[in-house]
Amino acid sequence: MRRLATQVFSMLSLLVVFLLSVSTAIAQDWPDFRGPERNGVYPGTIAEKLPANGPEMLWEKSVGAGFSNPVVANGRLILFHRVGSEEVVEALDAATGKPIWRQGYPTKYRDDFGFDPGPRASPVIAGGQVYTFGAEGTLTCLSFASGERIWQVKANEEYGVAKGFFGAASTPLIDGNRLLLNVGGADGAGIVALDKDTGKLLWKATEDDASYSSPVMAEIQGKRRLVFFTREGLVILEPADGKVVYARRWRSRSNASVNAAMPIVSNDIVLLTASYGTGALALDFSGGGEPKVLWSGEEALSSHYSTPVLLDGVVYGYDGRQEYGQSFRAIDLKTGKVLWSEDGFGAGTVTLAGDVLVLVREKGELVLARANPKKFEPLGRAQILQGEVRAYPALADGRLYARDESTLVCVRLK
Repeated sequence: MRRLATQVFSMLSLLVVFLLSVSTAIAQDWPDFRGPERNGVYPGTIAEKLPANGPEMLWEKSVGAGFSNPVVANGRLILFHRVGSEEVVEALDAATGKPIWRQGYPTKYRDDFGFDPGPRASPVIAGGQVYTFGAEGTLTCLSFASGERIWQVKANEEYGVAKGFFGAASTPLIDGNRLLLNVGGADGAGIVALDKDTGKLLWKATEDDASYSSPVMAEIQGKRRLVFFTREGLVILEPADGKVVYARRWRSRSNASVNAAMPIVSNDIVLLTASYGTGALALDFSGGGEPKVLWSGEEALSSHYSTPVLLDGVVYGYDGRQEYGQSFRAIDLKTGKVLWSEDGFGAGTVTLAGDVLVLVREKGELVLARANPKKFEPLGRAQILQGEVRAYPALADGRLYARDESTLVCVRLK
């Protein structure tokens, strides 16, 4: 009997270890824009120091045009880029970069300002399917397993969307059976919810034009809310039916402007940040009714494209116009006080792993820094790309996947 009990205990112990390892592996995927919670936070850990000769380069691959970042789930990386006259979705082995499947469709998109003509929005992996939103407004759903097309909607044609400055760029949000998107359509289709399995319209709301920001799902006053930063400003909705529960205009007076950073929501505080003379706005919804303006203006934070990250009430992000040279700074979420500013740092992206900031600068340099509210504390630097970097990286299973205008690299950070 004792021997049997020992065997049962051993088997249960192995099962617990197995389940924990599976849970950890799943938790360290990067299936969505800016991570599994869309907040720029990696749920695993990374090395805090880089080797003297830089991190190990595991593999690299030539890629087509686009600012779309890779996403990773279940050992596969999804790449969305433009190759010739096609927008192409590819599945690669995340560990080796070897191709698994490829699916493409024609595009005629041309950028009116001469910028990169590739896709901007990130792919999303959810429920065994891959969702992409191309620069021309083509919304596509594919099988994650095979790449087979499940449905496709030319959203800009379907909903009467006027061409924006830089093409469609908002990454869809999947919630339950809904795909949610600031498509910027006519006749009350500023924001739409589609059936994620068929592409059919479930509801539409607002007359807001499309922005380059992507929505988040958050809890506000104890209720799940959809939070959008459209071209006009903040819109908060009921996920089930699209009822607008709060809206506030927050945009530049200049027509030649964009809202691109995602909303940050924490403990009933909503933070918006944009450039072009707009700056940031922090609203406190905890009191019920009309929210309290905690602070606003350009002095603290003016984010052009990159979305900040939040840790322990401190916001870490880029300030200033991308083309004019940006600073990287830390500010207090509740007061807007600038805690420190690393001026002349330049543009880039920021991801948080534990208390380590993973910064990929526009010229391809990787910087690791402590998320320290008292000072900028770099831990290591390495050049990982040679071209211009506009896409966000993905961080999964201790590996960083980053791309510039022609190359995707995979480097080990653990």
